[in-house]
Amino acid sequence: MSIGTLIAWDDTVLPFQLDRADIRGRVARLDGVLETILAQHDYPEPIKALLAEAILLTALIGQTMELRWKLSLQIRGTGPARLIATDYFSPARPGEAARIRGYASFDAARLATGANPFSLIGRGYFALLIDQGEGKMPYQGITPIAGGSLCTCAETYFAQSEQLPTRFALSFGQSAIPGSAPQWRGGGIMLQHMPKASPFVAGGRTDAGGLPGMADTLPGDDAENWNRANILLDTVDALELVGPSVQPTELLVRLFHEEEPRVYDPQRVEFGCTCSAAKARQSLSIYSARDIGHMTTEEGIVTADCQFCGAHYEFDPKSLGFEAETEAGEGNGDSR
Repeated sequence: MSIGTLIAWDDTVLPFQLDRADIRGRVARLDGVLETILAQHDYPEPIKALLAEAILLTALIGQTMELRWKLSLQIRGTGPARLIATDYFSPARPGEAARIRGYASFDAARLATGANPFSLIGRGYFALLIDQGEGKMPYQGITPIAGGSLCTCAETYFAQSEQLPTRFALSFGQSAIPGSAPQWRGGGIMLQHMPKASPFVAGGRTDAGGLPGMADTLPGDDAENWNRANILLDTVDALELVGPSVQPTELLVRLFHEEEPRVYDPQRVEFGCTCSAAKARQSLSIYSARDIGHMTTEEGIVTADCQFCGAHYEFDPKSLGFEAETEAGEGNGDSR
C-alpha cells in the first residue's frame, strides 16, 4: 500500500514504520466509535475527556499487540473519577473490524467545576490487562497514576513493564460540520522503539515527569533517532491529529518524510459489546436466594444493565443464584 493511497480514514488505526529510525507507530482516527461510546451515558464533560483519552489509547495499544481476544485498560482512583474502563477486542477473522467499548464510573457530587480532568482521578493506578482466551494465562501490568495525563501513565507503563520507549500524542473534542450536529472526534499517534533494538542500559537519568530519560536508556544511534522522532512529533497540531482535513498518510509525510515512513494496511475499528443474557445470568449465579430476593423488584423480576452498551436484561428470580443452579444440577444427576 503506497503512502498516497486514498481510503476512508474515520474509525481506523493505521500501522506504520519509520525505517531510518527503527521506530514503529500507529495513527488512530475515531469519530463514530468515540461518539457512540460517549453517548451511552450522560457523562459530565471532564469525564467524557478522560474516557475519550482512554479510548484512543486503547485503540492505539490494542492494534500493536498480536491479540487472540481482548486487551483492557482500567484506571481506578480515589477521586470523583472512580473508574475508567475500556476493552479492545481483536478481529475474529482477517479483514474484519476490531471492536472497542468503554464506560466510566464517577461521583457526581464530588466533581469540581472547571477541574483538570486528570486531577479527578486522585491517587490510584493505571492497569493494562490482556486476556488471550481459554487455555491461556491472562496478563496484568500496573503503574501508579502520575505524570499529569493518561498518556503519561501509558508511557510509564511501557517504560517500566515492557522496557520500550513509547510516546503518545492525542487530541479529541466535539466538532461540527456545517448543517450537522456536533460530534466527538479524536485522533492520535503512538511511537515506539522497535523491541529488537531497544535494550535499556543502567544509569539513565529521570526526566521532569518522573519517567526514565528515554534517550539515555538507548545506546548510540538509537538514542539520537528516538530524540529526532520525538522532536518531529512535538510539531504536530491538534487539528492534524483529529482530522478529517488531513489524512493520516499526509500527516506521516508532513512529520516524518526524512525518516522514510512505510505504512501497512489500516485496521477498521467499530463499537462492539460482548454482553448477553447468558453472561448476565452467569454473573448473578454467585448470589444466594436471599441476595436474589433483595435484588427482586416490586414487579417480581431481577434486572441487569450493561454499563458498556446500555442493554437491559430481565430474569425470573427463581432461575437465578447458585442455589437455583444446584437444584438444576441435582435434577440432572449432577453430583456437585
